[in-house]
Amino acid sequence: MHDLTGLSAVDLSAAIARGDVSCVEVMQAFLDRIDALNPKLNAIVALRPREELLAEARAADNAPRKGWLHGLPFAIKDLADTAGIVTARGSPIYAGHVPAQDSLLAERVRAAGAIVIGKTNTPEFGMGSHTYNPVYGTTLNPYDTTKSAGGSSGGAGAALAARLLPVADGSDMMGSLRNPAAYNNVYGFRPSYGRVPADNVGDVYLHELATDGPMGRSVRDVAMLLDTLAGPDPRQPHCLPKEPSFAGRLDADVRGRRIGWLGDWDGFFAIEPDMLALCEGALDAFADLGCRVEPVVPEFDPKAVWDAWLTLRHWAISALRQVEYADPHKRALLKPEAIWEIEGGLKLSALDVHRASVIRSDWLRCVTGLFDRYDALVLPSAQLFPFDAAITWPARVANRAMTTYHQWMAVVVPVSLLGLPALGMPAGFGPGGLPGGIQLFGRPGADAAILQLGHAYHQATHWPARRPPDQ
Repeated sequence: MHDLTGLSAVDLSAAIARGDVSCVEVMQAFLDRIDALNPKLNAIVALRPREELLAEARAADNAPRKGWLHGLPFAIKDLADTAGIVTARGSPIYAGHVPAQDSLLAERVRAAGAIVIGKTNTPEFGMGSHTYNPVYGTTLNPYDTTKSAGGSSGGAGAALAARLLPVADGSDMMGSLRNPAAYNNVYGFRPSYGRVPADNVGDVYLHELATDGPMGRSVRDVAMLLDTLAGPDPRQPHCLPKEPSFAGRLDADVRGRRIGWLGDWDGFFAIEPDMLALCEGALDAFADLGCRVEPVVPEFDPKAVWDAWLTLRHWAISALRQVEYADPHKRALLKPEAIWEIEGGLKLSALDVHRASVIRSDWLRCVTGLFDRYDALVLPSAQLFPFDAAITWPARVANRAMTTYHQWMAVVVPVSLLGLPALGMPAGFGPGGLPGGIQLFGRPGADAAILQLGHAYHQATHWPARRPPDQ
């Protein structure tokens, strides 16, 4: 079969199921492509030996079909534990660390038949939307290898764009599924909080800012992987109940659905003019589909949203990383941004956290009112196009100085603060030939409705079909 690596994950799965192609042939095709392209992209890390992977593929060819991922190569983001495979989390503290057990995400992926070939690169502890770390180095953008692939799921995004993987997982606290989707011309879905349970370790009640989710070159692939990852864990209190297949509900008539465009929120977000224009242009596809699109400015102070986010993120990261910080040797290995987050959290009082949560609650009340008028809202997925991969983070955007290492990604915070379902989607290419994207989001629990809109958009645009140069 011609160009196996160019097939969608769903089509590749069907070809294996029909016997048109073997798991061994699929594995060989992807490993050959990884050998050819990964050295210059650095998207996949901790790659297992070819002989081991081909042996697993042969075993899959001779075994009953486990699920839709049966025999497909899969690399898991290097924040999730993988039994027998190095999980460094981008940190020199964990370089060479090999977990004894799988994370829940890895368990579910393997149970669906995937062959885990290695990991996808991420910044240290997933902090920042630019994928670089002292363990594996920097992941580069397939559309321009001098530029950032975004993050923190940058390895996954670059691997999908370069056809090194058929489908991938990611995680998202502050745009880490949406930003790399935009920078690599693919899709990344942040599900409603509780849709995909986290690992049952540590606190399971207080910290609700981050979630795992799927990435792919089509919304159908994304929805199929969401079906694999989603579903409650009885050990966790905030899980959403199991729903009918998301992939099975994609085909829907979206005519008449109402979409609100927030733009730069009346100038609050510093967004490059070309990026804003590209995202506005992408909305034409929804209008052509029969949706009603109109600008809207929420009646809420966006600075309050940002300030609440800074507090709650400090609190969450300091709670998670205080063990490393307390050890002087390990603290010396933490990057400055991690230390800044942890120390910010250590200075907080309980009332500081409460006040931030009140703002979050008020913002939810405001957004709930907006969703009485709109079926979905849209913001850009990033505030500038992919930037020089040699820098740590953009210091200025649209002639405004950035005061933190992540302010250039503030546009994702209105979604993250509330745990809303959001689909990061390609919006096309800017004047410099680099990709950009939009995030389409809905009320809590509206994952299926957002994926339906995204699927209709994908069928109308097919942006991921535009491959990187020389590929």
